[in-house]
Amino acid sequence: MAAAQIDLNVLYPSTLYSREMTHTVKGQKSLLARVRRIKGQAEALERLIGGSQDMDCGRVLQQIAAIRGAVTGLMAEVLEGHLREHVAGENLTPEQRQDEIEEVVSALRTYMR
Repeated sequence: MAAAQIDLNVLYPSTLYSREMTHTVKGQKSLLARVRRIKGQAEALERLIGGSQDMDCGRVLQQIAAIRGAVTGLMAEVLEGHLREHVAGENLTPEQRQDEIEEVVSALRTYMR
């Protein structure tokens, strides 16, 4: 039985503008390593909070800060690649470039909430 086909151009319209290997594919190993580190940090936080009734608030706060820093680093890496390869891409029309800018602005607004 064949797997269902998903049109990624619908999910990620920016892929319509460039058929080159994208920055997220080129950096996939690095991004996955970051995500796995974040997952490990979140699991450690869960263990700290759920481990006992006498939890160390200082360690919990430190772990939350570490997770936030890791997520911010991941966001910065993906954002930089997106800006360099999609927003500043040489083959974009002004309309396409504006669409890319709006996509970044929307993502940043969501992230900063």
